[in-house]
Amino acid sequence: MRAFRPFRLLLAVVAIAALAWLLRPEAGMRQADVHAGPVPPAAAAHAATLPAFLPAEAGPVIRRIQRGESFPNRQDGSVFGNREQRLPARERGYYREFTVPTPGLSHRGARRIVTGGDPPREWYYTGDHYDSFRRFEPPAAESTP
Repeated sequence: MRAFRPFRLLLAVVAIAALAWLLRPEAGMRQADVHAGPVPPAAAAHAATLPAFLPAEAGPVIRRIQRGESFPNRQDGSVFGNREQRLPARERGYYREFTVPTPGLSHRGARRIVTGGDPPREWYYTGDHYDSFRRFEPPAAESTP
């Protein structure tokens, strides 16, 4: 019986790894959930007013945030914990995160917009999954939907 213990341990590790992979946040997403097509002309015009470090795909995300619209990823709009303390310290729930789609990816990728306040008073962009942030001011909210 002792000869089977390493095999059982290996089997348990493989089972846990498979379960973790299946339960990852992006596992339930479909390819269609991530907009990877060309940026629409209206978004391209809006992108012209964005800081140069923001990708064009950030424009539609910013407008959705400003309008209070829903998002395709269940994590969008969720509390950003700021555990690494790379943003100014605030009470829990102050920061919210939103996915900025990356063309060609079938998962959320690393690009996010993190807002502070409700309605947002602070805006940050990270292109490297929270390793660094750049603060920005979004264009004024459009008055028409």
